[in-house]
Amino acid sequence: MHVDAHPAAFDRDDAVRRAACLFWRHGFSGTSTRALSRALGISGSSLYAAFGSKGELFDEAVRTYALRYSAVYERAVAQPSIAGALERVLVGSVEEFTRTQDGHPGCLTSSAVMADTSTTLDVRTYVADLQRADEARLRFRIERAVAEGGLAEATDPAVLAGLVQTLWHGLSARAELGA
Repeated sequence: MHVDAHPAAFDRDDAVRRAACLFWRHGFSGTSTRALSRALGISGSSLYAAFGSKGELFDEAVRTYALRYSAVYERAVAQPSIAGALERVLVGSVEEFTRTQDGHPGCLTSSAVMADTSTTLDVRTYVADLQRADEARLRFRIERAVAEGGLAEATDPAVLAGLVQTLWHGLSARAELGA
């Protein structure tokens, strides 16, 4: 019987995903370094070597998922029609928030903003800045649709973008509750 003397390669993306699942369930303070080490299948010293600290791992998880949510907006505004763009924001968000195969329901950034967080990243400001940028991206797409005749001239792009953001936040909150 041949035994491979080399350990399996460390998969950072998978480790961040596993850590995010713990942070979702237990919050930042409720997730111990020991639990993280067990979930990631590495020693405490390896966890520190890979991520620096529990706080830095949490921050990386928040950034990773926040950027995934922003990517939904990037794909949406690239749609040829405004109806397709608005649909893609909402459907893409539902798909992202309900990735139960990844072991989490909901939106990590909403959880992180509402719960306790690390002191290494101002999560509330980071998430708010990204959400403002996403809303602005959508507003510009709506402005383009108005200019091109895809929406009525009387459409207020800021109001419509704000409405979509409000729906997005509602989807996020409902997903956190398991919907």
